[in-house]
Amino acid sequence: QVQLVESGGGLVQAGGSLGLACAASGYTFSLYAMGWFRQAPGKEREFVAAMPRSGGSTAYADSVKGRFTISRDNAKNTGYLQMNSLRPEDTAVYYCATTYASGSYYSSNTNDYNNWGQGTQVTVSS
Repeated sequence: QVQLVESGGGLVQAGGSLGLACAASGYTFSLYAMGWFRQAPGKEREFVAAMPRSGGSTAYADSVKGRFTISRDNAKNTGYLQMNSLRPEDTAVYYCATTYASGSYYSSNTNDYNNWGQGTQVTVSS
């Protein structure tokens, strides 16, 4: 059974940091591109960051560029999102997602991902 489980969310003050993890099971994580998305109350789910199955190239939403870092450890079947200099507007439920893809492929479109975690809440207080 394909499963993604996020962890690491919580409450942090503005300017602080949090690290999220996404543990994959039930499939070969290294064959899948990975993305992080978030959804704030009353808003649509939006792209945060993505990277291909082999790592290397990355893409970020303009709103998080320079503050967030996506990474993965295929040997541990785990993806990560390090979030620094957090702002109140970063408050949302954060989701990781994967899609089976060729080596260099990754996407910022939610419709391109077919495996999703349950999400983890990140709250940034001002």
